[in-house]
Amino acid sequence: MVPESIHDFFLASGSASGALIGLLFVAISVAGERVTRADAGAQLNRVRASSALTAFTNALAVSLFALVPGHKIGPATAAAAVGGLAFVAAAVLSLIRLRQGRRRDTLRHAVLLVGLAVTFVIQLIEGVAVITDGADSGAVNTIAVLVIVCFLIGIARAWELIGGPSIGITREVTALVLSHQRSADDSADEESPKHRPAANG
Repeated sequence: MVPESIHDFFLASGSASGALIGLLFVAISVAGERVTRADAGAQLNRVRASSALTAFTNALAVSLFALVPGHKIGPATAAAAVGGLAFVAAAVLSLIRLRQGRRRDTLRHAVLLVGLAVTFVIQLIEGVAVITDGADSGAVNTIAVLVIVCFLIGIARAWELIGGPSIGITREVTALVLSHQRSADDSADEESPKHRPAANG
């Protein structure tokens, strides 16, 4: 059973996930050319789009079944988790095909897919816990947290899909250090003897 204290959360998350799926369809239509091309970059964009849709659909299914009276959230959560894991397996196989030409991109995507897989594994465990013990409110609360995680993953992948700027602390610190190093090298070159004017006489 879903505790009354968390009923409103699933009601709100169901509405939010439905709206986010609609916005994702708009994003896919805007970035249609990036998804439908035949090159490796388009395949990565297809993985991004599918990841976002899987995360949002998972949140929607779990939230809606949580609102159905009776013990529906356990089976729905477990089934959605199995479907999500099947998608992750297919996406990883797709990235393995692309690893030769775009090794850095595929590695980053693989790490994100592993995060999605971990979410689905935990969700499957909690879904089974609810099936075996319908009064396990702790498992239901964990499922609610995983719904939030799916929202965050889906939003991140949708942002990547539309080509949103990525500003990470590691990237910015590295760029700052390299820029400072280049400036120091340029100053050293200007002060070296070969750049000084030759003395007359």
